[in-house]
Amino acid sequence: MDNNIFRNIIDRTQNLLQKIRNGESMTRRSKIALAAWLSLPSMLAQLSTIIMEYIDASMVGSLGAEASASIGLVSTTLWLFGGVISSVSTGFYVQVAHRIGAADDEGARDVLRQSLVAALMAGISIAAVGVLISGQLPHWLGGDELVCDDASAYFFIFCLSLPILQINSLCGGMLRSSGNMHVPSALNVIMCALDVLFNWLFIFPDREISLFGFGMTIPGFDMGVRGAALATLLATAVTASAMLCFLLFKSNTLRLKGHPGSFRPTRQIIAKALHIGLPMGIEHAVFCGAQIMSTIIVAPLGTAAIAANSFGIIVESLCYMPGYGIAESATTLVGQSLGARRSDLASSFARITVAMGIGVMTLMGIIMYIMAPFVMSFMTPDAHVAALSVSALRIEAFAEPMFAASIVAYGVFVGAGDTLIPCIMNLVSIWAVRISLAALLASSMGLNGVWLAMCIELCFRGIIFLIRLVWGKWQKMPVHNQ
Repeated sequence: MDNNIFRNIIDRTQNLLQKIRNGESMTRRSKIALAAWLSLPSMLAQLSTIIMEYIDASMVGSLGAEASASIGLVSTTLWLFGGVISSVSTGFYVQVAHRIGAADDEGARDVLRQSLVAALMAGISIAAVGVLISGQLPHWLGGDELVCDDASAYFFIFCLSLPILQINSLCGGMLRSSGNMHVPSALNVIMCALDVLFNWLFIFPDREISLFGFGMTIPGFDMGVRGAALATLLATAVTASAMLCFLLFKSNTLRLKGHPGSFRPTRQIIAKALHIGLPMGIEHAVFCGAQIMSTIIVAPLGTAAIAANSFGIIVESLCYMPGYGIAESATTLVGQSLGARRSDLASSFARITVAMGIGVMTLMGIIMYIMAPFVMSFMTPDAHVAALSVSALRIEAFAEPMFAASIVAYGVFVGAGDTLIPCIMNLVSIWAVRISLAALLASSMGLNGVWLAMCIELCFRGIIFLIRLVWGKWQKMPVHNQ
């Protein structure tokens, strides 16, 4: 029965998406239902990813504050590399959404073929840069000598996984752009489960447990922080392989089996990918440069502050990741609507998804404010680190509604291929507001000052993104080449 219900929801989702491509009218109720059905799998996948990070952090946290600080020190740089990978994928899968909306499935498959080659080359190049800087990066970030060795090793292993992460990101984006949110979401949940399993195997030594009165030995490689990185690499490799196989052989819209064509990248497709993805890549680089600057601001506050800041970021992501799930839905709906030349429908989906994001993240912010002490007691046994994190999280809770507005509105703009101006808005906001305020407040308020600066900046960013959303110029972007 449950499988039948699940199958019916998938069928209804595809039928509603087909209405976009066929130019059929849609009621407000059906628009909300479609946005919700597309958002829920992505939200669950995002949440499962955060749960994986929670478990990673708590497992590493059990090794002590220094182990947590070693990962926290390089975490913003990890986001930099992950963000660049995401922008490469976005440059291609937005084109696919536009072509599917225009009922040009063969053109969508052409983009897919070329993206596989181009994205893999990009992933290898990014990984090479990361490997080269891994030895010195923690020292550049001002890390204590006690944590630099583990931080370098963790970053090195992560960089080896970047080509795999690039394929996983690209394939997931392609499936979501075709309207298939369920497969990438389910595979990401499986990836989280595998990561936990591999963590138990690689982080800890052999240990004895009692199960139903029977003693047994759980094997382990006792690799500590390095084991956490290796576990993530292996879990990502399994998921990426499954995602790629489904995309190439099973996807109703994009499978390449039975549809021969050239994998050689063409100037037209690459130019369009650069037009969409390059501003995002530059934004991610500068944005994460600001995050790295935040790490540099936090580092002099001590090991406890670094660990608390890292834990706080992981816990807060539980609030905003549902927003990113809704943003993925917005990108698909707006991209297909504009590809079908239905700007009014795109505007309607934009308003619906932004309202959904604000509602969900407001609720999550309230839950975070109330539950922060309990969650942090699970994350770390260090009472001082936990207290610092709880105080920071309760400041941040007030920013969640406007943070949601900026996240989902950005997803709307990406679906329209409008990335340059929103990227500039993001960069001005974080550098002119957050970093300047954090540097000013850290000396007098400590970690709370850094998080207060973040709260003020996110509220400002949400307001300016809502203004651009209402202004409507994002609808006038050219969505695909004829």
